[in-house]
Amino acid sequence: MTEIGDQFSEARCVLFDFDGPVCRLFAGRPAGDIAGQLVERILRDIPAEELGNDLLSTRDPFRVLRLFASGRPGHPLTRVLHAVFTEEEVQAARSAKPTLGAGPLIRTLARLGHRLAVTTNNSADAARLYLAHRNLLPYFGAAHIHGRTEDLDLLKPHPDSLLRALDGLGLPASGALMIGDGASDVAAAKAAGVSFVGYARNERKYRELRGAGVPEPFIARSLDVVRRGSAELVEH
Repeated sequence: MTEIGDQFSEARCVLFDFDGPVCRLFAGRPAGDIAGQLVERILRDIPAEELGNDLLSTRDPFRVLRLFASGRPGHPLTRVLHAVFTEEEVQAARSAKPTLGAGPLIRTLARLGHRLAVTTNNSADAARLYLAHRNLLPYFGAAHIHGRTEDLDLLKPHPDSLLRALDGLGLPASGALMIGDGASDVAAAKAAGVSFVGYARNERKYRELRGAGVPEPFIARSLDVVRRGSAELVEH
């Protein structure tokens, strides 16, 4: 059995990060454009000179949200920005590009008896829409899609979404494995006590996972490798 296969040997459930291991959410609707829209919304209420350059220049919508919320705790505009971002994510889900091998992996894991859930910093609405469009939602169940809440302090690397998933599945952390593609996924899995397999679709993601302490044997550059490793369970 491969090292990746070993990771599945005790797993009763598999928790998927969404943007990356399941699809490229912003493949057809660039995240940088969405960040710009969030900044434009802020500028309708707050002058540019009162905002930091980091917020004004970032092309990361999550960073816009975090910088604004941390700089103005409790500001009512944070809730508005969250709603605007969610709407944009839902639109992006309509043109998201499937991650190669994600569908077969999800179906294989379900066939092998694993319970499945999504644990993502993205909107749960966007994840549900995408999965439904790809006929993958039944393998998870709508109740097991755990996304961003309005409390931005609970975004990964905080383990909140993983803990909610485990609670919803009624399973302990010792029986769970997460598939993620970033350092925040690694940190959240460690904090929740969940095993981890990394997916690196490019060299940058590979270096990020290695830098976060994921051992080489537990990083896959193709989800087909993960699928084959998990399928070995039925042969041993």
